[in-house]
Amino acid sequence: MGCVTFGREIDEGLSCQILDHAVANGITLLDTAEGYGGGNAQIRRLETPGISDVRERTDELHSSEKIIGRWLRSRRGRDRIVLQTKISEPYGTLRIKDSIDASLKRLQTDYIDLYLLHSYDEKSSPAETLEALDRALQAGKIRAAGCCNFSSAQICDWLTISETRLLGRFEVIQCAYNLVFRGVEHDVIPFCRERDISVVTYSPLGAGFLTGKYQANRQIPKGSRFDIIRSHADLYFEEEHFRLVERLRTLSDAIGIPMTRLALGWVLQNTNLTSVLVGATSPAHVDNGIEAMSLTLHSDWIRFILRGED
Repeated sequence: MGCVTFGREIDEGLSCQILDHAVANGITLLDTAEGYGGGNAQIRRLETPGISDVRERTDELHSSEKIIGRWLRSRRGRDRIVLQTKISEPYGTLRIKDSIDASLKRLQTDYIDLYLLHSYDEKSSPAETLEALDRALQAGKIRAAGCCNFSSAQICDWLTISETRLLGRFEVIQCAYNLVFRGVEHDVIPFCRERDISVVTYSPLGAGFLTGKYQANRQIPKGSRFDIIRSHADLYFEEEHFRLVERLRTLSDAIGIPMTRLALGWVLQNTNLTSVLVGATSPAHVDNGIEAMSLTLHSDWIRFILRGED
């Protein structure tokens, strides 16, 4: 369950409904980050394009972690949940210690199952970072460490340092993977399979792009993910990507299976993945992911979506 929307696109009440529904249907991994929050999104938008309007459901900083923490406290179900959260750059001994302690407090828990570096930071020392993570592992504050959006070469370098210094290594990587962004198929996924590193992917619907809600005229619906975080448009708004969406829409109309289920099903059928994060702004979105798990995509469907071949 991707929890980036909590306190940003949706309020706390709906977030808790989604969490209840997800857990009741067998979903146990909850993914969040210290940087996920309505207040965080407002600050980023103000700093980058200089826009000061309010688009989020709350201005609470770190609202995703805090909502999950309040939900965990009220439901008393910590032992049923795998918590994954992330630290934003820069990294360093004191920064990592303080960030872990802050996340533990917001999540209202004694330990974090999976603690990830949110992005590659060339300015931070890999050795210092790994040593700080190892101390957290030894203290029991985190149970495994990992990274997000690293290349296979970068992961390899960090694994070498871990092995040389006898430090806890990366056990999981999180990366974007969907019908539009498939680069990790040829690089990260094979490497991680060889080195026994779990692969957790996010954005199976391309932050909503593969639902068909965004048109080639590049108009952005109010309150959508792209409206809250405008940088998504820079990644997805390309003519080739819009053509793929139209092929997905054509196939969906022809066979009577929703676009979202086709796009999700394509990711979920990849047996090299450990887990797929599905975000939601309603319980029905959780159901879409669950239903997509049982979908069998025929090879001719895939060829048509990817290349337009009948």
